[in-house]
Amino acid sequence: MNRILIVEDEPRITSFLEKGFQSNGFTTTIVRDGREAVCMAVGNEFDLIILDLGLPGKDGLAVLEELRGQGIQQPIVILTARDDVNDKVSGLELGADDYVTKPFHFDELLARVRARLRSTSFPSGQSEMVLHLSNVTLDLRTRRAYVSDRSIELSAREFTLAETFLRHPDQVMSREQLLNHVWGYDYDPGSNIVDVYIGYLRKKLGEGLIETVRGVGYRMRS
Repeated sequence: MNRILIVEDEPRITSFLEKGFQSNGFTTTIVRDGREAVCMAVGNEFDLIILDLGLPGKDGLAVLEELRGQGIQQPIVILTARDDVNDKVSGLELGADDYVTKPFHFDELLARVRARLRSTSFPSGQSEMVLHLSNVTLDLRTRRAYVSDRSIELSAREFTLAETFLRHPDQVMSREQLLNHVWGYDYDPGSNIVDVYIGYLRKKLGEGLIETVRGVGYRMRS
């Protein structure tokens, strides 16, 4: 099980990240201060670090520079509201492996995290880029979907929703979880957008594949 250190001082975002990563099988540790982040990262074994830049105690870029200077080699993904080109260049030149700006969609962040973890864990060419469940296949590299041998056109949201189900076979996913995974933390939780897109997927993938679990959410059956 991969361990992720989340360095972020905004409670709403830390809660969102913690729920999202834990529901995908990760172990998370939360740190809200730059100085504490350095101590935690140096004194413990983490597989990846998610780092905000606007931190109390010590700025995120200073944290990044110190961690790399102390020999911390784990992937570091910057997650910040700073979208200035100079900040991006500084972060990458100081040793960040990726740079994601807020607001963000969790599934995109999750995909980037998995890509960084694969690059440090597997030789080239061994990462899984094709998902299968029942008669549905998703090619993550080409973003193409297939039912049996028939190609299906999915929108970007439909593809991400389908990918979420295929990564959690037979697992009941609540509407809140699906909103977080597909639409991001700042989406209106009272919206019926999940139900609408479930309807779209059922029409394209087959009516019997996605099951409604009353009062809980949805699951894709294998």
